[in-house]
Amino acid sequence: MAPQDLLSTLRTNNPLVHCITNYVAMNVAANVVLAAGASPAMVHAEEEIAEFTPICGALTINIGTLSAPWAASMTAAARTANDAGIPWVLDPVAHFISGYRKGVAQDLLALRPTILRGNASEIMAMAGESGAGKGADSGDSVDAAEGAARALAQSHGCVVAITGPIDFVTNGTRSAKVTGGSEIMPMVTALGCSQTALMGAYAASGPAFEAALATLAHFKVAGSKAAAQAKGPGSFQVHFLDALAATQPDDLASVILS
Repeated sequence: MAPQDLLSTLRTNNPLVHCITNYVAMNVAANVVLAAGASPAMVHAEEEIAEFTPICGALTINIGTLSAPWAASMTAAARTANDAGIPWVLDPVAHFISGYRKGVAQDLLALRPTILRGNASEIMAMAGESGAGKGADSGDSVDAAEGAARALAQSHGCVVAITGPIDFVTNGTRSAKVTGGSEIMPMVTALGCSQTALMGAYAASGPAFEAALATLAHFKVAGSKAAAQAKGPGSFQVHFLDALAATQPDDLASVILS
């Protein structure tokens, strides 16, 4: 299945995506998933995991505003998703800023996510390499992180997606790049986190490698369209949601570089 074909499947099936994400990203992520054509649910109480996660098409975990209760919920949800055969996406936001955060991220990685998504600095640090990340922002190039991404994909049996000016996706053997987007995108908070939520919707719609590619392509296409109309970061957000909804399957193929 070509990555662009997954957009039609997503919109037809309208998958329910269990999003455990941070406080900053909740509203943005929900709107992004809705605009693309799927259904988000921001459920994070550990007491609900056993009943809720199995009825979803996918799970996404973002550790942005981490706390002990949330870490317990994330772990329970990942294990439940694995038991139920549900794909899940891990976004280890700024996991290198503290020992506690690093430990939680590594524990989640050990549960073998379907897709690992992060910026170059996050991916390099997950692989044990030193980087120049500053908080949630990357200080490293995507090219510098490609080796780390391949190593993580091979050692953990997952697809790894690195986001940046040109995105990179690998499953350890196959790889592809995605171009496009806008320099305004990093100026809008939580867009990256919301991409993780959308990646869950695509993972519920088809194979992991193609799902990651389709998500990255959808964002790049929408980002380019939004930038053509926006006057700055504020208006960009509005145009970006509209562009996500207006994007068609054939648009995705135009930004994917094999």
